[in-house]
Amino acid sequence: MAMWYLKAQWHHDFDDEPVELYSEIGDDGFEVRKVEVFRDGHRDWADSDRGTGTTELGQIPVPTPEELSEETEFTALQIDAAEFDAVWRRALDERRATSPR
Repeated sequence: MAMWYLKAQWHHDFDDEPVELYSEIGDDGFEVRKVEVFRDGHRDWADSDRGTGTTELGQIPVPTPEELSEETEFTALQIDAAEFDAVWRRALDERRATSPR
């Protein structure tokens, strides 16, 4: 399977957990990059080398959007690389803007 991209909405009431998850998934089914969007609008991210906040890459292969959507707390769909890259760039830009110099 080629590289693919996932957007998942997580339906819950936890203030300290993300409500949207964006993942770039490699040929092996594991996350390569991830962005988590929180209820207050801030974004944390992770790649193979680093991450922000508590965000880190998953340790198991990512389910398909269909499999993930079978869980009632998730609504998931496959997105294209351009949509993921826009979210990724926004997360990186946000981190740069809030980092102390």
